[in-house]
Amino acid sequence: MAARRDFYEVLGVGKEAGQDEIQRAYRKLVRANHPDVNKDPGAEDRFKEVSEAYAVLSDPATRRRYDAFGHDFRQVPPDVDPADYARARAGAGAGGGFGTGAGAGGGFGTGEGVEVDLEDLLGGIFRGRGGRRWGGPVQGADQEAEIELTVEEVYRGGRRTITLPGPAGTRRLEVTIPAGVTAGQRIRLAGQGGRGGDGARAGDLYLIVRLAPHPRYRVTGRDIHADLPISPWEGALGATVAVDTPGGETKLKVPPGTSTGRRLRLRGRGMPNPRGGAGDFLAEVRISVPDRLTARERDLYERLAAASDFDPRRRT
Repeated sequence: MAARRDFYEVLGVGKEAGQDEIQRAYRKLVRANHPDVNKDPGAEDRFKEVSEAYAVLSDPATRRRYDAFGHDFRQVPPDVDPADYARARAGAGAGGGFGTGAGAGGGFGTGEGVEVDLEDLLGGIFRGRGGRRWGGPVQGADQEAEIELTVEEVYRGGRRTITLPGPAGTRRLEVTIPAGVTAGQRIRLAGQGGRGGDGARAGDLYLIVRLAPHPRYRVTGRDIHADLPISPWEGALGATVAVDTPGGETKLKVPPGTSTGRRLRLRGRGMPNPRGGAGDFLAEVRISVPDRLTARERDLYERLAAASDFDPRRRT
């Protein structure tokens, strides 16, 4: 199994990067790799990787745990001291070329293809000399699963029932979806992860959010993009038109002289943000002409063509 890339490397920033630098890097990369824009076969995987890295590094508390424990920060119990963990990890490495990538089943890959089990490693942290256990019960490991949500679900939030496979069969869980959760972020279900040892509490289950493709909307960060068809006369003369957004229908003013490709912005009508301002809704204009003309329409178009000296191919 290939080792996961460091999240700082994924975003192309240093470990000392501030939140503003991390956000700028995320916005640049997520635009470049959005599956609706980049048709490269690997773009979707890069988009997910960038979204996951940002979800971790944009949260100060989660970032501190990632800095301390690397990609294992969700499996390491919260009361483990980073220094103890580092010493235990170094000891495992001395016995077999200990590596940084998490292996299957919670093990750690070594340079020689040998795996050190995460539970064995954590158990060593809580054991004293002679194998006597002094740290008490060890809580269950955190687990991950993916949840696909529609743009409307993410915009409004709400409840969803999901079915997950497990060793004892499938289980149904009620999930509260926070309004404004973005692709790559995680929804935490406390106590729904792996079972703890010696009566300790279970771990948590983290649902990684994935946005389902939408026939009308494209989401980049917290901004929502959509095409806006208008008629030639609406573009030439200007108009106020109805626009469908995930929050409902609203009115948008089209300035006179608007051509295809122009973006019209509705501030604050994008994805909500529990920690700050909402994103924007960006309508990209598409001039649409009738498939068939009535005799009256054809006559008017012919008169306009004769009267106008406008040449869209002429360079100004």
